[in-house]
Amino acid sequence: MPTWKEKLAGRMDPQIAEEVDVFETQIALRKAGKMDEKVFAETRLRRGCYGQRYDNGHRHDGVRTQQLEFPSDLTKGPETFWDAPGMQRIKIPFGGLNPDQLDTLAELAEEYSDGILHVTTRQDFQLHYVHIEDTPNIMRRLAAVGITTREACGNSVRNVTACPIAGVCRSESFDVTPYAKAAAKFMLGHPDAQGFGRKFKIAFSGCREEACGLTSLHDVGCIAATRSENGNEKRGFEVYVGGGLGAVPQQAKLMNDFVAEDELLPLIQSIGRVFARLGEKKNRAAARLKFLITKLGLDEFRRLVDEERKILPADSRWSSYIPDVARYQESPKHGPTHLNGQQRPEGFEKWHLTNVYRQRQEGYAAAAITLPLGDLTAAQARQVANLARRFTGDNLRTTVEQNILLRWVSEADLPDLYRELGRAGLGEPGAGTILDVVACPGTDTCKLGIASSRGLAGEIRSRLSERLFALDESVRNLHIKISGCFNSCGQHHIADLGFYGTSRTIANRKIPHFQVVLGGKWQDNAGAYGLAIGTVPSKRVPDVIDSITARYVRERKGTETFQAFIKRIGKQECRAMIEPFMEVPAYEKDRSIYSDWGDPREFTIGDMGVGECAGEVISVSQFDLADAERLVFDAQLQLEHENYTQADSLAYRAMTQAAMALVKTQFIDVGDNADVIVAEFRSRFFDTGLLGDRYAGNKFAEYLFRRHDSPPQEHTIDQAHRIIEEAQLFIEATYACHDSLAERGARGMVVAPVHSGKAAGKL
Repeated sequence: MPTWKEKLAGRMDPQIAEEVDVFETQIALRKAGKMDEKVFAETRLRRGCYGQRYDNGHRHDGVRTQQLEFPSDLTKGPETFWDAPGMQRIKIPFGGLNPDQLDTLAELAEEYSDGILHVTTRQDFQLHYVHIEDTPNIMRRLAAVGITTREACGNSVRNVTACPIAGVCRSESFDVTPYAKAAAKFMLGHPDAQGFGRKFKIAFSGCREEACGLTSLHDVGCIAATRSENGNEKRGFEVYVGGGLGAVPQQAKLMNDFVAEDELLPLIQSIGRVFARLGEKKNRAAARLKFLITKLGLDEFRRLVDEERKILPADSRWSSYIPDVARYQESPKHGPTHLNGQQRPEGFEKWHLTNVYRQRQEGYAAAAITLPLGDLTAAQARQVANLARRFTGDNLRTTVEQNILLRWVSEADLPDLYRELGRAGLGEPGAGTILDVVACPGTDTCKLGIASSRGLAGEIRSRLSERLFALDESVRNLHIKISGCFNSCGQHHIADLGFYGTSRTIANRKIPHFQVVLGGKWQDNAGAYGLAIGTVPSKRVPDVIDSITARYVRERKGTETFQAFIKRIGKQECRAMIEPFMEVPAYEKDRSIYSDWGDPREFTIGDMGVGECAGEVISVSQFDLADAERLVFDAQLQLEHENYTQADSLAYRAMTQAAMALVKTQFIDVGDNADVIVAEFRSRFFDTGLLGDRYAGNKFAEYLFRRHDSPPQEHTIDQAHRIIEEAQLFIEATYACHDSLAERGARGMVVAPVHSGKAAGKL
């Protein structure tokens, strides 16, 4: 029986075919013990082969950690067993794909994974539960239909994203699709993009006002712009740099207000070269482009990029694609016809209201297929491919909201399309509404997930689906985004209602929690980032959403937006809204709070006894940590009132308070002198590695040291915003360290009895 390599010979790009052969050899070398596991780990990451939860062979069953048995002891990276299931990420530049490609993806999902295709917030696809030895054949079959997994992960240029309605949008300056495609092709495997210390993300948008491109959260964001020169319209881009979410989010800053189209690729290449040369390499926590720009200053960064551009060797690819831009167009399957007079099936009107976008081309529409949690089955993928062939031609796009868009649907075909989607189980309305909750993989498959983002998203979706059209219109169009941890893969910072997973330990039991993030803005290409106002148990989050949205409807002034409403009532009131949901009932009264959505296991760390006098036992350090949380919240209030100096001071105090809380577990008399606290903290928790974890290391401690050693000379909104984010993450790290010490039964942990009526959940 011929192998896939033999069957597909001559159907793959020769260079890609050779690269896959090399990767297959590297797999064999690692399997034979002739390739270092760390080198192999980075090698597979650059091929999109990512680790998956439990691949270290450990799984906690709610009571104790159980050992998972795998066929061999071989590893594919540090603490990553060879035979453990992994994830394969697949790049889809600007989200564009055709029906044949979708058919191939369906086959791969069925044959090599769990039968599910997952659309990500970067318009990629992901297959989960894949064995590493199957990946070369997956790559060959993808290459045969023009798809690559190269540089889908690792320190490389990730998938280039773009507005999914580019080319059919009614308000864009021009179609950015060919430019996004050219940038993705040009930077793929480019020698100047191989020396990065971290990932590098590029996005394109056709306008400033909408959210589709989310350019403000990218390393390089390109917004279409035109200007008139000698009576002729000239195309170009506004170029923003240094954006990013993650632990410490930063909004991109305008670097050039107009870059001519033929200068776009050399500019991106120049930025890449400066980033590769001067970007941080050793400390991953400070290795993104945003940190380099902060360190250098935007003006100096711009000067370095300009100097780099002057010495770039000329490359014909910079402009060779431009003559084809004018000829670029998509071919619809059917001619333009209007919807008027067509028979409309039951449910069509609601679906049409939320899922259909009228294209700027008369008689055509783009129809969104709502994918709950970004998932579709292999069978559904084949049905979508067939519907695309029947109704749209080759015009499919994935979206950053984890849906699929069918473009160029003749309006008269919409009723038939809706009927067919319904038969495939894909006819749900609600695309782009509060029902369309975005969530990262979280604890389902991600190694870093703390709480179940997908479980929570599913519960919210279930509760809202029945009453979506009964909701006030102002609420219906809000956005909810959820991340399983602070890393913001679910993009919680830019949501109207954002949440990220964390945990708290109360009365010696772990409880899944989510930080509530308000103040983010989805529109204007991710125009503002929200801040966390407090943490609530996971099981209380749906009630928090109901409470906040109900108050918004009651107290909204005229056409006031949700973001304006949150700003008007202020952080103090926002905090007051969630406080009733922060309390945690005793385990004996409500055990459901002690487990996560969709997971029957308890978060308990086991029975550790009950305090005297029928009271719960809470450590002195927990009181100090709670005070640190209060201080960082006060810092937010000062930021809100534009008192940046005070905000900085309070955030710094919050960090020293949290550091003191940990020091007190070993040295109760540390006192309140900041120099002493920081010195003791450094020697006891930083130098010893007690604070760090396997993924984040000690990076959060460095936030404290940097602020302590180098107070800011200038207080700005960006500086205050950043230190508040850093303080919040440092406090989370101290909580995790405290809990870890408690689990290990650290000696000398000082505890104090408190009355049973204490609102422990507010710690």
